[in-house]
Amino acid sequence: MYGRFGKRLLDVVVSIAGLTVLSPVIAFTALVVRIGLGSPILFRQVRPGQDGRSFTIIKFRTMRGGVPGESDGARLSTLGTLLRSLSLDELPELVNVLRGDMSLVGPRPLLMDYLDRYTAEQARRHEVKPGITGWAQIHGRNELTWEDKFRYDVWYVDHLSFGLDMRILAATIGTITRRDGITAPGHATADTFMGSRPS
Repeated sequence: MYGRFGKRLLDVVVSIAGLTVLSPVIAFTALVVRIGLGSPILFRQVRPGQDGRSFTIIKFRTMRGGVPGESDGARLSTLGTLLRSLSLDELPELVNVLRGDMSLVGPRPLLMDYLDRYTAEQARRHEVKPGITGWAQIHGRNELTWEDKFRYDVWYVDHLSFGLDMRILAATIGTITRRDGITAPGHATADTFMGSRPS
């Protein structure tokens, strides 16, 4: 019952409240990005949502323009690093939640290119809407291996409940405060998922 109705109600109520209460922070962040990185202020990218259906995720831009083949690490600005460390770049995703593309809690939406690289078990992460935060995010975020992330994601799918979502939301505050797991070792954010090796 919660997964079908209550979760969506929670998403709508909290996203509206969040957009309202955080509007000064969102406006200030937009101004800082405009001054520091120029236009566009927002980063948009097509990502897979529930059941693999595509949607356009919205974030604050954190990278400067680059040349083909330039790494994310080279393009990630000092300002962008700060925004990511504070998770301010993800505030526009509240609009995605309000629209119904995402949920507050769920597996993080990754890249469309990854869809054919998942095992059948890993692909189950798409049985629910992707989230701004999730079970994997409070257990290591980008410091986790891809396989561990997906195990956490599938575990969340199998145990989804109101209590679990509240637990994740509460723990997320601590994760953001401590700035845990923002980057993968040796990478600006996370390494590229090339598919899991057979065990």
